Amino acid sequence: MDLRLAVYQLASAHALDAQQTRQLQEVAGFQREPARLAYWLPRGVAVLGAALLGMGLIFWVAANWEDLGRMGRFALLQGVLAAACVGAFAVPKARVPLLLVAVLAIGGLFAYFGQTYQTGADPWQLFALWAVLALPLCLVARSDVLWTPWMLIFAMAATLWMQAHAHHSWRIDSADLSIFVSGWLAVLLACAFVSPLMARWTGAGVWALRLGLVLATILITGTAVTALFGSEVGSPYWAGLALLAVAGALLALRQFFDVFGLSAVALGVNTLLVGGLARTLLSGGGDGVGKLVMLGLAAAMLLALTVQGILWRTRQEAA
Repeated sequence: MDLRLAVYQLASAHALDAQQTRQLQEVAGFQREPARLAYWLPRGVAVLGAALLGMGLIFWVAANWEDLGRMGRFALLQGVLAAACVGAFAVPKARVPLLLVAVLAIGGLFAYFGQTYQTGADPWQLFALWAVLALPLCLVARSDVLWTPWMLIFAMAATLWMQAHAHHSWRIDSADLSIFVSGWLAVLLACAFVSPLMARWTGAGVWALRLGLVLATILITGTAVTALFGSEVGSPYWAGLALLAVAGALLALRQFFDVFGLSAVALGVNTLLVGGLARTLLSGGGDGVGKLVMLGLAAAMLLALTVQGILWRTRQEAA
């Protein structure tokens, strides 16, 4: 409900004059500063500035590629990294945004190193090393401002690792099941690492976990759905469906409950179930229109049951 609209409706219904309307607006809190604005505004601006500074550094080096020598580029990137780390320890109040600059500078340094020397390393190795070196900074910061991009970096490393080690990069094969399951489990273990169970040591909040669950769901669902396009429904489909079902069951428990993560995983399960049903119905002959209607009804019923289940679980948690 829109509070401002409700105030105007009350003023109109009771024929309040201008002074009475202003008094009603004061009671509603329209003239007061939003709660904790003085706390969050400078921190939000600092984090946004750190993100823009880190990305701007990378773009500036790329734009001035011909003007800076090799040593100049390395000195600039390493100098920013060192200055951000020293500043983070010297100024505790600015620790989080400065460490965010340091994390971005690490990525820029590795990207430049890979382009300059052509070491032959796979891209996943650079992302994995980036995640490893950024991990101490995240543990020091104890903030989702760093854990959230760290989760994105780690998931990218896992995805590139799967792509590099799979025998067929253009299709999903059951022979690569161990590779896919290893990559999926790596991302899910990273989600467990930033979950509330480890918050005492990591300081991570909910946003890193939620991003990790979304990325894991996209990775598992995309791989499992692709397996449906093979000549046979390969084991990656069943493995992905089982893994998402287990993750959904764990997120429904009281100690792990998170409505955002549960909704994301449930959507992945629904996608896999509907995809499997579509393959079963449409692979044979018969009335195609009737099969599509049956598929649509089944998908709608499954979605309705999922939403009702999540709402019921949310009401239980709230009670």
